Amino acid sequence: MFTLLDELAEQKHVTPAQISLAWMLCKKPWIVPIPGTRKLCRLKENIGAADILLSSEEIKNIDAALDAMQMSDVFSGSPVKSRGESETD
Repeated sequence: MFTLLDELAEQKHVTPAQISLAWMLCKKPWIVPIPGTRKLCRLKENIGAADILLSSEEIKNIDAALDAMQMSDVFSGSPVKSRGESETD
């Protein structure tokens, strides 16, 4: 997943964070990103995401990569094991 974001960011001369925000903006009205920051440079970076155009193919590739990621039980994915818990527990 991170490799895909890095590659897209490099192709578009933007940051991986901007690609992530641009992807979320493509999901409106279902997802509304609310990025937070304490630094002016990050605020400018976040704002720049609104100018990034992702193709439908790029969006599908990000969606597919996310679907293939193992997620914790909290996100309806693989259960997270606590410390000391073995695979057989």
